[in-house]
Amino acid sequence: MATHDTGPRAYIGSFTTAGGLGITTAAVAPETGALTPLHSTDAVPNPSYLAVDPDGRRLYAVSETPDGAAAAFALTPRGPAPLGPAVPVDGADPTHLTLAAGRLLTANYSSGSVSSLPVRADGSLGGPAAVLTHRGSGPRPDRQEGPHAHAVLPDPSGAWLLSVDLGTDSVRVCTLDATGRAPAVRDEVRLRPGSGPRHLAFHPRGDRAYVINELEPTVTVCRWEADRGALTPLGETRLLPDGAAATATFPSALVLSRDGRFAWAANRGHDSLSVLALNASGDTATLVTTVPCGGHWPRDLALHPDGRHLYAANERSGDVTWFTLAPRTGIPARGGALAAPAASCIVFA
Repeated sequence: MATHDTGPRAYIGSFTTAGGLGITTAAVAPETGALTPLHSTDAVPNPSYLAVDPDGRRLYAVSETPDGAAAAFALTPRGPAPLGPAVPVDGADPTHLTLAAGRLLTANYSSGSVSSLPVRADGSLGGPAAVLTHRGSGPRPDRQEGPHAHAVLPDPSGAWLLSVDLGTDSVRVCTLDATGRAPAVRDEVRLRPGSGPRHLAFHPRGDRAYVINELEPTVTVCRWEADRGALTPLGETRLLPDGAAATATFPSALVLSRDGRFAWAANRGHDSLSVLALNASGDTATLVTTVPCGGHWPRDLALHPDGRHLYAANERSGDVTWFTLAPRTGIPARGGALAAPAASCIVFA
């Protein structure tokens, strides 16, 4: 691979069991958003989802395996360097992770649970994991026979933790705990049965939340009241144009623009990116158009910190495509692609 010494970096997670390289580091061209590969590491199997700490000095990864684990890395000019061995999360197939209250939290899909690990002063992970196990099921026996936690993230105030569960059609609002106890559920907010909520993104103002649903191609708009930890569904928006086959589409990821005017969603199967216009209050999301994602099976979608470029990690075509966003309309224009076998996630530091 090519080598570069300085400049912005992208980190691409992948499924090593499907031929992925592990975590690939790429340089990012500031003007065009183009990616140039630098190096990769397969220090942990299936690092399918990544998170960067607020200082941009450390990287964290799930190991999406039946014996799920999480790993910490120091970000160096030569790429991510492991900060000790991977630590078990005591949950199966972690698909998502986040940092909050001095802890690393993972959403464990197959076991339907959320795990909490301590983050040490040097950025490494401790154990054992404290685990919150979800309960319940949904109307789809093929996908909702039990709980399937798919995402976990703090709210913008930092007072609450939200856990999105595809199997129970719900979002759990939890209290955050820095003492080592598992998150405690304060409320379980029910979404439409059979929708299969997967991920959640907050409006930049922090008072609205948007849940992307996997089992039906929709986004659920919610009001968020941080003072009392209340999430209230307001309505749904379909992610596909009229006539598109919803049964073969499985939305995966959602991101919002810095100014709260637009949202973009990735649609696996339909292999498209949906462009949504948000009204001033954030209560209404309107489908503007869809554009091809540039590959097959876009598993993740990420907005560059400069807000001008959008990236899709296309798992089955094995590439990451980048787009330049039109400031007035929010419509992405494809710029290029980087080969990345079994790509599943992209983050920036």
